[in-house]
Amino acid sequence: MVAYYVYCRRKCWLFYHQINLEENSEDVLIGRILHEVMEGEGEELALENVKLDKLTRDYVVELKKSDSDVESAKWQLLYYLYILKKYGIERKGRLEVWEKKKGDKKRYEVELTAEAEKRLEQMFGEIENLVSSPTPPPPLFNHKCRKCAYRDYCFI
Repeated sequence: MVAYYVYCRRKCWLFYHQINLEENSEDVLIGRILHEVMEGEGEELALENVKLDKLTRDYVVELKKSDSDVESAKWQLLYYLYILKKYGIERKGRLEVWEKKKGDKKRYEVELTAEAEKRLEQMFGEIENLVSSPTPPPPLFNHKCRKCAYRDYCFI
């Protein structure tokens, strides 16, 4: 929910209300295949409502197939670090992005700072207010919408 909130408030609301259009998305399928390929390169862990891609001795690693929205992926990773910290597990975060055209990976490191924790806690309240609304926010077209699984729902 945190990643969707950062990415698009409307998508966050729709997903929360179980309007899930990602099952037919080619990009989502590619992401699932990427996770299968990476299986065995670290320990996968499910905790509360999150499933970590990889957990190593030093890092929580989040895998993405594209760097189309690094900001929401970083906040998703910060949320994972926040949840783990509640259980006494402290790690750094590493976002690994596969460049489909280049065949290599980009890596971004994130750390759960006091400021990031405070912002996450603010987001939790903002998300709660958003999803409690009886209707979704209006669609706001931007460059991210072109490849979004919800594009037709929002604009056609």
